[in-house]
Amino acid sequence: MRTVIFDLDGTLADTGADLIAAANACFRDLGHGDLLVPGPDTGTALKGGRAMLRLGYSRVGEIDETVVDAQYPRLLAHYGENIDTHTVLYPGVERAVRGLSDTGYAVGICTNKPAGLAETLMTRLGARDWFGSLIGADTLPVRKPDPEPFYEAVRRAGGDPAQALLVGDTLTDLATARNAGAPCILVTFGPDGETVRSMTADGFLAHFDDLGDAVRALIG
Repeated sequence: MRTVIFDLDGTLADTGADLIAAANACFRDLGHGDLLVPGPDTGTALKGGRAMLRLGYSRVGEIDETVVDAQYPRLLAHYGENIDTHTVLYPGVERAVRGLSDTGYAVGICTNKPAGLAETLMTRLGARDWFGSLIGADTLPVRKPDPEPFYEAVRRAGGDPAQALLVGDTLTDLATARNAGAPCILVTFGPDGETVRSMTADGFLAHFDDLGDAVRALIG
């Protein structure tokens, strides 16, 4: 079965504000106050918790990886408690994903967010049952850009890795697809849209209304 696998943060859902809030909670706990700003720092937020911690700490001194490692579980705890305060799906996601399923494609998720948090978020957004699989950062011993999480997401969705593509928003997603020998569509509506347009993806998506045509152009 032809299969479309999606990244989550910055691709299916705008999670930046809740991620930044979790990082700022860590900074406040250490007496620094809020070091990250929604909007200007959202691009970093969508690259993960450690990226946010490093950016924040770079603004008050040198980055200490020991502190980053110690604060990362606390960030996840803050985030898990407030995971959907501001997060929303991007416009057109439900129609696009259901449209693929209705026309014979398998669909799944491959994210570098911890699987438990990803499951919780998609369930709270009412979207988990749209997808046949969900692979997180800790589902397997490896994570994106290793191709195995992508392959596993395809298999668990009931698809064929030889007839699959990845929809994402970062260089990590593009590298994952390249490592898997799969086409890649990158969305351009996120905070790093200009940077994304300069990447050598197989297709670009400015709105989910155009997803079906973009998928058919690449895998039929």
